Amino acid sequence: MKSEIQILIIDDEAPIRDVLSASLRDEGYQVLTAADGTSGISAINEIRPNIVLLDIWMPGEIDGLEVLRRTKSAHPGVQYIMMSGHGTIETAVKATKLGAWDFIEKPLSIDKISISIANILSFQAERNEKIALLNKLRKNIALVGDSAPMKELKQLIARVAPSLSWVLITGENGTGKELVAQNVHYLSARASRPFVEVNCAAIPSELIESELFGYEKGAFTGADKPKKGKFDFANGGTIFLDEIGDMSLDAQAKILRILQEKKLQRVGGTQTIEIDVRVVAATNKDLEAEIKKGKFREDLFHRLNVVPLRVPALRDRVDDIPALVVHFSEQFARESGYNQKTFSDRAWERMRAHGWTGNVRELRNFVERLYILTPGDFIDVHDLKVAGLTELAAGTSTESSFRRARAEFEKEFLLHKISENGGNISKTAEAIGLERSYLHRKIKTYGIEA
Repeated sequence: MKSEIQILIIDDEAPIRDVLSASLRDEGYQVLTAADGTSGISAINEIRPNIVLLDIWMPGEIDGLEVLRRTKSAHPGVQYIMMSGHGTIETAVKATKLGAWDFIEKPLSIDKISISIANILSFQAERNEKIALLNKLRKNIALVGDSAPMKELKQLIARVAPSLSWVLITGENGTGKELVAQNVHYLSARASRPFVEVNCAAIPSELIESELFGYEKGAFTGADKPKKGKFDFANGGTIFLDEIGDMSLDAQAKILRILQEKKLQRVGGTQTIEIDVRVVAATNKDLEAEIKKGKFREDLFHRLNVVPLRVPALRDRVDDIPALVVHFSEQFARESGYNQKTFSDRAWERMRAHGWTGNVRELRNFVERLYILTPGDFIDVHDLKVAGLTELAAGTSTESSFRRARAEFEKEFLLHKISENGGNISKTAEAIGLERSYLHRKIKTYGIEA
């Protein structure tokens, strides 16, 4: 609202202060005035106005440029419109370099001043909206957990994010490497710029150049119009090279050249395009072992591995399981309209004892399954079993353990649903969407007494 906007006018000519004050108050702004540079600096430091209309040529030691020089860095949120009856290009350039928003010559045009003020307010509103969105995004991608490994990881991210250093993130599948990459980007000075993800494993070697660097019209059959690549879209921001360890050697060579030269040519093009991107890469593989096998380029590894970040497996941070479960519970309750569920002490113990080979991703999927399959708002060990929480027996294969786990899940699920429908097989079959004859076969298979 205009009534909340404070404008300070600093000018040694009383008629100009009076005319500007009256016009701007008529438009609904709060207006204050100062007659010289010294009182103007005091007013800026005291009230921190949104906008300052500042005369350049004023008597005394402190002219408008000196006011700007002394206050702009201390109050970066304040915007300055410079005014002068003796304006020169040199003066305007100097004022702009010191941080002035605009330069308006006298005799003043109220319309020009109004337009300049409107542009400033539009810019400030857009900036504030962007800051609010970034803060909301940062909250949504916050890394959950206060275990020792997570505290160490968060501290490393806080140190590396503000820099321009490239980062290599390692860790098992499902640990949250993409989330770490997002934190590195959105806690950096590039937060308002693009974050572009590239799944390196999903791009065939023969398409890597056109996908990453783009192509010109006619570069190959079907290229009926030019197309920008991933690096174009990431320019000024961050490019996230996920699953970098699964990239072919040929593709690695092409990527390395671009990363070294920081410039590219589109497929079928001749123009050299400079790029400014921060590179964050991630892999679940031991790249040093891959280098020894001849499957990953050592020079690319050293190019990427400026700051290594290791994301711990969930089994190494079991103290974070309750916080993660509560976090996911709040998400599902909010997004899907469920009542938020509570967990028994036995359920917490059981979840902490589980291996979670799929890490945080497996835990998140399990919590979602709990919400779908459990009708009540209280979760006990029985509900965990219904949702499929079983331990792998020592010495058994993953495949046989998976089959056994699925069978146990089906049996517990059917027992739960049959009980829920008072033992009525027809009602149970209808409720879970199975043919009655098929349900009877399952009941017989699992030895269920209906």
